[in-house]
Amino acid sequence: MLKYSFYDRQRLGKMVFLLISVTAIIIFLLISNNLVKSLSAQERERMEVWADATQRLAQQESASDIEFLFSIIENNNTIPVMIADAQGNIMDYRNYNLPEAGRDKILYADLGAVDKEYLHQRLLRACRGVPIATLAKTDEHFIRIEIFDNAYQYIYYEDSEMLRRLSWYPYIQLGVMVFLGVIVFITIVYTKRAEQNRVWVGLSKETAHQLGTPISSLMAWTHLLESYGVSDEVVREMDKDVNRLSTIAERFSKIGSIPELDLEYLNDMLSGSLDYMKSRISRKVDLRMELGDEDYGVNVSRSLFEWVMENLTKNAVDAMDGCGTITITTGQEKDYCYIDVSDTGKGIARKNFKNVFNPGFTTKKRGWGLGLTLVKRIIEEYHNGRIFVLRSEPGQGTTFRIMLPLAGGRR
Repeated sequence: MLKYSFYDRQRLGKMVFLLISVTAIIIFLLISNNLVKSLSAQERERMEVWADATQRLAQQESASDIEFLFSIIENNNTIPVMIADAQGNIMDYRNYNLPEAGRDKILYADLGAVDKEYLHQRLLRACRGVPIATLAKTDEHFIRIEIFDNAYQYIYYEDSEMLRRLSWYPYIQLGVMVFLGVIVFITIVYTKRAEQNRVWVGLSKETAHQLGTPISSLMAWTHLLESYGVSDEVVREMDKDVNRLSTIAERFSKIGSIPELDLEYLNDMLSGSLDYMKSRISRKVDLRMELGDEDYGVNVSRSLFEWVMENLTKNAVDAMDGCGTITITTGQEKDYCYIDVSDTGKGIARKNFKNVFNPGFTTKKRGWGLGLTLVKRIIEEYHNGRIFVLRSEPGQGTTFRIMLPLAGGRR
């Protein structure tokens, strides 16, 4: 039976939502485009009726029809139209907003030079250098009418203002929908993140509180063991672990509040943190520290930063199944110092370089997938730094890089 992690289900839900959204947008655009095409076809039919009326009027139909034909021609007050001969000379026009005359209906012969040039340029752009007689056979915006035997005029019409607006309406509405969708998405993300933060803080504070009582009891027991004659070495090691528990409780208590940052020197801090880990990981793991010659000053909360290094070290040990090499390297890049944590473990696929920091993402059979999420939060939110996967290949190991702003001097 196929099992999905929390992260996989979350990603699947996002993909389904995206697919539904894209499908809805495509359906909406298809419906809108069909509506525009339908209106365009109706305008074409209206212009064919108008062209037929113009043709019959030019052919001097019976006097009883003239009034009816004039009414058809006069009723077109929305669709811009021109009548031209085969040479492209304009003979009449309707419904154009001219530079000088505006929308007032003035005989073409009485128009000023500016307005005539305006109409002439509109017709030239529509013709695109192709003879009108040819366009009348291929372009639906040109209609040929026969005035008398072998004498033709050509009607050119444009989409009405209403149709032009409707053709843009779907895209404008789509833009508004996308904008509102982005706003809603951002709101949901921030609301969810705020809720996650409250859960993190509540869980951390409660964990620190619950650890307090047994830690105090253990401290008392270690002192009692000395009076029972237990080996001093055993008591010292127990004291180290009890103090470590106390440090862990202190770390949890700092989650959710802004920690106090102190000037610390990187090499010294790393040495102290990793010396503790050396005695508590498998002897088959070679933990190497290739620290730079210069010790960089950084503003950090020492207890939280040590927590970061412990998490990264434990993850590296798990990735190597308890056997391999972990290398800690330091250096400087512009105004930052960096710490590289490299292992010889299973590696990470490139597509998961960012996913490894998401809550719930894990490649292990056990664990909640929160360690790297916590690490990222400590480095980026509390220390104004960065953490990312510098390089990794499946089967070749992984290198995480931490970058912290330089502070103070060097030693």
